Amino acid sequence: MKLLHFLPALVVGLGLLGCEQAAVPNVTSAVQPVAAPVPAPANKRIGLVMKTLTNPFFVEMEKGARRAEKELGIDLKVKTAAQETSIEQQIQLVEDLIADKVDAIVIAPGDSQRLVPALKKATDAGIKVVNIDNHLDEVAVKNAGLAPIPFVSVDNEAGAYKAGQFLVKGVTAPTELAVLEGIRSADNAHQRAQGARRAFAENKHISVAASETANWKIDEAYSVTKAIFAKHRNVKLLFAANDMMALGALKFLQESGRTQVKVAGFDALSEALTEIKAGRLLATIDQQAAEQGYQGIALANRLSHGNVVPTVTLIDTKLITASSLP
Repeated sequence: MKLLHFLPALVVGLGLLGCEQAAVPNVTSAVQPVAAPVPAPANKRIGLVMKTLTNPFFVEMEKGARRAEKELGIDLKVKTAAQETSIEQQIQLVEDLIADKVDAIVIAPGDSQRLVPALKKATDAGIKVVNIDNHLDEVAVKNAGLAPIPFVSVDNEAGAYKAGQFLVKGVTAPTELAVLEGIRSADNAHQRAQGARRAFAENKHISVAASETANWKIDEAYSVTKAIFAKHRNVKLLFAANDMMALGALKFLQESGRTQVKVAGFDALSEALTEIKAGRLLATIDQQAAEQGYQGIALANRLSHGNVVPTVTLIDTKLITASSLP
């Protein structure tokens, strides 16, 4: 009988327990799916096309480009032609980079016009283009249907003017002068010749006896200088539009005993600085090749990320003489 007394209470208790259990939501314990990691964006692939590595100027340019590669986290592909006159090879290098589907091409063109069609193909393929060192011909670029291409260099006319002005400084008697020009189809060669002639014209005692191209080459400069002096024995001053040609001219002048002839160059190569210290070269122009390489790659990287960049970036030139060297 006592058990019967407990049954109603037990039933009520069980009922309440059932109600409590029913009130608790049915929660299923499960591991939430983790989103797949988003892959880091691939490094931008940028091609650098230079004229050659036989000229130390372009060796320095590559050093600056490599510094940009390291600092900016890009994949840099350096391509160089055999010689500064190897224009067809440069065109093929551009074609190769187009086929390789790089994000951008930075080019120091050997010729201001002949590279334009290949660069048009690059832009048509969605590849960004930056021009360094030698300016592409603006008319050729426009006629090809290209928008203005960002350009990084120095004011070559102003730099050559500084060197030319220093070369003829203090000349007070009639004096003959010779010029070694670069590749005549290259804009920077034209600008340097123009700047130097502007300086010479300011001194009424200076007459330009000869102005010949040696195509930026040391051996060709040796031969051209030899030919100039065979015709113009009284030349006392010589301006070379780059240091490689200045070094070639100096070699002939030293071998022929014409050590009194004053020579100025352009580029501030280490070999030229050695000649200045030794008193054989009068002056040169530092156009900061490494900085040109660095800035060219930096602009290409910005363009490949969709950023707007300046149309022209000019880097300072510096006149280097014996008094400015340590």
